[in-house]
Amino acid sequence: MKFKLRILALAAGLATAMHAAAFEPSKPECVAPAKPGGGFDLTCRIVSNGFKSADLLNTPMAVTFMPGGVGAVAYNYINSNRRDDGDALVAFSSGSLLNIAQGKFGKKLDENAARWVGAAGVDYGAVIVRADAPWNTLAELVAAVKADPTKYVLGAGGGVGSQDWMKAAILMKSSGVDPKMMRYVPYEGGGEATAALMGNHIQIYPGDVGEMVGQMDAGKLKMLAVMAPERLEGEFADIPTAKEQGFDAEWTILRGFYLGPDVSDDAYNYWAGQFDKAYENEAFLQTVHEKGLIPFKMSGEKFDRYVKDRVGYMRDLAKESGLIK
Repeated sequence: MKFKLRILALAAGLATAMHAAAFEPSKPECVAPAKPGGGFDLTCRIVSNGFKSADLLNTPMAVTFMPGGVGAVAYNYINSNRRDDGDALVAFSSGSLLNIAQGKFGKKLDENAARWVGAAGVDYGAVIVRADAPWNTLAELVAAVKADPTKYVLGAGGGVGSQDWMKAAILMKSSGVDPKMMRYVPYEGGGEATAALMGNHIQIYPGDVGEMVGQMDAGKLKMLAVMAPERLEGEFADIPTAKEQGFDAEWTILRGFYLGPDVSDDAYNYWAGQFDKAYENEAFLQTVHEKGLIPFKMSGEKFDRYVKDRVGYMRDLAKESGLIK
């Protein structure tokens, strides 16, 4: 009897071990929904290089490119052809989520058409003005804008409805100003917008913290607030958040990954577990830092809920801003 119990216990142990190792990617791949060299490429390099440095993959991860619609082409492709492929991680950004919120990925392809599995890192929005601007706090800036919304020009990378436009809209909304009233000028990226700010073609730049690394020391710009949930560390530790200054203006620029909607739980949990390990690995965190992002340690079901909540928030904001009905 004891012998039989030992056999049963051994069999149960083997079954558990087999279940724990039920999935491992044979050809791991990261799909970057853009041409080489952009933000999606950066996101994929974080996981391909970072997981390699952290010794988290037995097989090197390939990076493939599928440009189109800030992720729309890749989202449709995965849902049409690789719904259950556990080998393929796909990079996304907050810009992707914003397009999903506005129905730009397709009416039937909402936030539930993927399994959101892990973050690569985050950046945060920031309110930036010229060093000689008359405002030294966000409250002073808001008071001026509220007094005459058409007097001051905001500018950033991207047109109406883009991620940068949304940051400006959030700032206006938190100031009690209808976003439709703001004067907004779109530029081809943050570099052009920064140049416009320094040239006084715009007075307010709702940019990104990451792109300001090393630029504040030149003394030509000042940051009135970071649009983060709490104060940042390092170079920007002294910059107060918009929230602590009394304004509900938060914008997290998220970069992460999703899997197809029909991927097995074993595959999903495998990748979530690998991200959990990566978040505690110095080599991986160094890769995140080198790519100009801030670590954001969230994976699995918690991350899935977080992403879906963000899309809901963006959808509400898009409705309030008149972008969708």
